Amino acid sequence: MLLPKRVKYRRVHRGRMTGVATRGNTVAYGDWGLVTTEPAWITGNQIEAARVAMTRYTKRGGKVWIKIFPDKPVTKKALGTRMGSGKGAPEYWVAVVKPGRVMFEIAGVSEEVAREALRLASHKLPVKCKIVKKETVENGGE
Repeated sequence: MLLPKRVKYRRVHRGRMTGVATRGNTVAYGDWGLVTTEPAWITGNQIEAARVAMTRYTKRGGKVWIKIFPDKPVTKKALGTRMGSGKGAPEYWVAVVKPGRVMFEIAGVSEEVAREALRLASHKLPVKCKIVKKETVENGGE
């Protein structure tokens, strides 16, 4: 399971998930990417499950990049605790994703294998996703 080695603050506010991703919204490393179309919290366990599904299907061929990291702690109070008496202890970690964020990338495999691997990974995630191809930029982006 993914989690940070250390953080500045143990507990953070829940925050907002409005708007679209302005960073991490392009396929940078691989040939194919998995893009979210909804805002959500993706837990470390969900990221790991998607990674395992992709690497299993490709039979450990090609290369997979995980472009999100769970760095936000989600707290939970102990069962049977009354209201008040402060915020709960960190329970698990999440990555905040907004629409347009590229979560996974894959390269080194054929198009059919890449599409199927990303499709299997998308079933492990709590958001609707789409599979995108890397845009090749010619003439310096003109």
